[in-house]
Amino acid sequence: MRAIEISGPGGPEVLRLTDRPVPDPGPGEVLIAVSAAGINGADLAQRRGVYPPPKGASDLPGLEVSGTVAALGAGVEGPAVGTRVCALLTGGGYAEYVAAPAGQVLALPDSISFDSGAGLIETAATVWTNVFEAGALKPGETLLVHGGSSGIGTTAIQLGKLFGATVAVTCGSDDKAVRCRDLGADRAINYRSEDFAEVIRAELSGVDVILDIVGGPYLDANIRSLNRGGRLVFIAFNGGRKAELDIARVMMNGLTVTGSTLRSRPLDEKARLIAAVHENVWPHLESGAFNPVIDSCYPLAEAGDAHRRMETSEHIGKIVLTI
Repeated sequence: MRAIEISGPGGPEVLRLTDRPVPDPGPGEVLIAVSAAGINGADLAQRRGVYPPPKGASDLPGLEVSGTVAALGAGVEGPAVGTRVCALLTGGGYAEYVAAPAGQVLALPDSISFDSGAGLIETAATVWTNVFEAGALKPGETLLVHGGSSGIGTTAIQLGKLFGATVAVTCGSDDKAVRCRDLGADRAINYRSEDFAEVIRAELSGVDVILDIVGGPYLDANIRSLNRGGRLVFIAFNGGRKAELDIARVMMNGLTVTGSTLRSRPLDEKARLIAAVHENVWPHLESGAFNPVIDSCYPLAEAGDAHRRMETSEHIGKIVLTI
């Protein structure tokens, strides 16, 4: 099969088209003939050499795919061969075939294309576990999402509104702010021209949950933006991993500061999470109330160009490789 491998740490030019054996699905696994693969920040970090795959995972990048079930491993009763699916992976998605644990595979609704399906499950799982489980967002509360025009951000806007929250986002241009408002954001803050913490306090009187991808540089402003009992959830640290924390403010306001990664979680935890996504998010997907936002699609052989597009930060929604 054709696949994209990382020839060595570096820029997009290190992504190389190669031939690999088609994987055999092991016990409890599903073999998927891949139609499209979503691109995530973790793929870029792996390519740069700063986020190696977990022990035992494929060295190929790619944490989510859509496609068709090609074969079932021992002990797997479904989904049936030929079913249209999407899957959460620990790696290996930039390829024509991938084996995925059955508990991390969901059938795609007929209304969702393979391109859209490839940009769906990683973002939905990330938002559900961090905003609704760790962040415990409730109807009537206010959610702040940093990077509102990203794949994660566009998903968080839609799901936050569907579950009854007021949603504010930060983004890097006025055009992106317009797109975020079109998706349902109540307030879109261009961080290049506005101080988000000042806007939050002046216009919203604080927020209850913050989903943060920036890290250190935003820590103090995040803490100042939270209401009493507020929850700050980190899912990345694109701006830096260290900062000073005002512990007294955390204590006096009863704040929670937490964070998580998805890739390294045990299989049983991922299966539980995917079941929760199926129960809570899939009905909105099937009804059309929630739709993945796809920025652009690139052929598999142009994976380097797809990474370049993501590194410009000009995209809105997910970038996808088509196979």
